[in-house]
Amino acid sequence: MQCVKLSKGDKQAGRQTGAYTIAEVIVAVFILGIMSASLFAGFASGFDVVRLARENLRATQVMVQRMEDIRLYTWSQITNPAYLKPTFVDWYNPPGTNNGTAGVCYQGSYSIAIPTNVPVAYRANMRSVTLTLSWTNFPTGSRTNGMVHTRQMQSYVAYLGMQNYISK
Repeated sequence: MQCVKLSKGDKQAGRQTGAYTIAEVIVAVFILGIMSASLFAGFASGFDVVRLARENLRATQVMVQRMEDIRLYTWSQITNPAYLKPTFVDWYNPPGTNNGTAGVCYQGSYSIAIPTNVPVAYRANMRSVTLTLSWTNFPTGSRTNGMVHTRQMQSYVAYLGMQNYISK
């Protein structure tokens, strides 16, 4: 085997091909910055989607709970406008009202009416209950420019409904 002696010019040429230029480093840092910003935006968007899903789930829970309460009222309680308050307020985390961690405020209202889409023979013994729930979610750290969300649920209550079968 023969050793080949490199000249001074060959050594310098070898060193120059092994290094990165400042332009390559700047492009790499720029690409890394874009990828980091995209990753952060993806996480932030994911957290917002999860928060919105939790708010929607809690709104559904509030509506179902209130509707089931109404379905257990007696006929005289349902038909008496003084008994059932037309509006109510509930919180995302009700125990948190004591220490300031209650979260989103849900504002609801009831509407009880004689249904018009049932046969005439049933109208005197039925009521249509419509529950509307709305809340505002604000962008993180802001209390302005919130998006108002509204959900609605409707059910019928009958004169001889299940409230007569529940023992008190």
